Amino acid sequence: MSPADPGPGPTPFGGGPDQLRVPEDPPMGPATQRVRHAEVTEQPVSVAALAQAVADPRCGAVVTFDGVVRDHDGGKGVSRLEYSGHPGAGEVIIEVAREITERYPDTVIALAHRVGPLAIGETALGCAVAAPHRKQAFAACDDLVNTVKQRLPIWKHQHFADGTDEWVGALG
Repeated sequence: MSPADPGPGPTPFGGGPDQLRVPEDPPMGPATQRVRHAEVTEQPVSVAALAQAVADPRCGAVVTFDGVVRDHDGGKGVSRLEYSGHPGAGEVIIEVAREITERYPDTVIALAHRVGPLAIGETALGCAVAAPHRKQAFAACDDLVNTVKQRLPIWKHQHFADGTDEWVGALG
């Protein structure tokens, strides 16, 4: 293991991206070229396709996130839900992807958030992050999901098994 390699141990999610850089790694290019896919879509989201989009011979790690619709929330059974997005949500998801690639210069990113009706088990948010090393990919993916949840103007309308429903803002 080289002295610059962060090596085994806890991933420093709280640390800065510079802690995770290995100086001998090849440059990854400008942030705009490292966003391979970013969209808000009504079509099913494939995490496998997102992982393929970030495949890069300079990268030894691909971390994915598959945010699926679960069958419960707040102690109540969820029967179905629907996501609604602001008309500008597509622009925001691209901004977020670029921001993360700027923050983590050794990453390649692909992500998609679905809107419309979704069934239990379907993917609502899918992300893939490739990086030369695993800790870079894990940290960037964690930051990407958190930033999407904070900034993307999408709202969730949950329908519960008991016949009630509620709107949940994805922001904040």
